[in-house]
Amino acid sequence: MKIGELSKRTGVSVRMLRYYETEGLLQPRRTASGYRDYDAAEIRTVERIKLLGSGGMTLATIREFLPCVRGEGPVFEPCDELRTVLHEQIRLADQKAEKLAQSRRILRNFLREIEPP
Repeated sequence: MKIGELSKRTGVSVRMLRYYETEGLLQPRRTASGYRDYDAAEIRTVERIKLLGSGGMTLATIREFLPCVRGEGPVFEPCDELRTVLHEQIRLADQKAEKLAQSRRILRNFLREIEPP
């Protein structure tokens, strides 16, 4: 399938699919005329990229995970390197959550100070 069809099937823009290719996340075949030719495996890859991205992972981290994905679903091989990365991603998410909670407290206190009683 061409890149436009992959975009329609996955809901990811053509521009982003090209970026994934530049980043080494997708490796489509090329036709004799130079067009990208994607198959069903790339649909699964894009869906996995979206899933991992929704977990807050960067493309660099996702690149580490993709070789360890097996089967049709988002199942990961239990390798130690990935466990370490997952623990780090959870730590980063916890830090972000704490920063957001702190921002919320500051804003709430500011609002209390300026609202009439």
